[in-house]
Amino acid sequence: MSRTWLTVDTDDRHHRPAVQGHPRRSEDPDGAGVERVPTEAWLQACSNLAAWLDRQQAAVTLFVIGDQLTHPTSRQALQELARRPGVTVGCHGFHHRAWGAWPMDVAGFAGTLDASMASLQDAFGDRVRPWFRAPSGYVAPWMAAVLAERGFTVDSSVNPSALVRRKSGPGRSWKAVQEAMAQAGLVERPWMTRFGLPTCGPALHLPVLRHNARRAWSKVPAPLLPGEEGLVEEEGAITTLYWHLDDHAKKGGRWTPPLA
Repeated sequence: MSRTWLTVDTDDRHHRPAVQGHPRRSEDPDGAGVERVPTEAWLQACSNLAAWLDRQQAAVTLFVIGDQLTHPTSRQALQELARRPGVTVGCHGFHHRAWGAWPMDVAGFAGTLDASMASLQDAFGDRVRPWFRAPSGYVAPWMAAVLAERGFTVDSSVNPSALVRRKSGPGRSWKAVQEAMAQAGLVERPWMTRFGLPTCGPALHLPVLRHNARRAWSKVPAPLLPGEEGLVEEEGAITTLYWHLDDHAKKGGRWTPPLA
């Protein structure tokens, strides 16, 4: 029976690729001058997400950025979210660098994975899972072997739509990324699409895509329940959804995922 995996990326405004982390799109590609202070909108969104989680009976994975744990305010807010039943934590990089958009750098990527997982385990303990999501969705085939060597079991970075295949590395091929993950022994959990169009993350809000995305979300299978998170690592039909934590600051804080 197919089920749905609910996931939330914890990016704040300063993690966006227009700000830092991307070699061509960012004002500050290396992020050296970007202040890592949580915004008020993000902190309010944490409270709104917490209220939404308290009304659910679903397993939810937070893909957390390591540098958010270096600031006491964002660290505390994320720890509070992760205390809820059914919440697990995955790795979303350390500084939200879009590794798949840069030239291959095995040592640099491995180092950031180690730093991120160490910070996650220190903050969240046994809530942490060896599950990865590439910052900004930029994932290249070369990253698969590095993830496997670092003990990761699941990747959830693939947005299998031709509209965004530029994010799939130099070859511009999602198939090549998925084949590399399979060869490395990782389970790939691609994001849901409908009619070949993206439905997750920004697609929930973009004028051209949001209607299609919301229709898709309203028809997904039942979410995984607390205690069923292990199904993510097993072979089987799983629909993967993701949205951003700061979406919960939209519509005056009334926004919620468009699930049935």
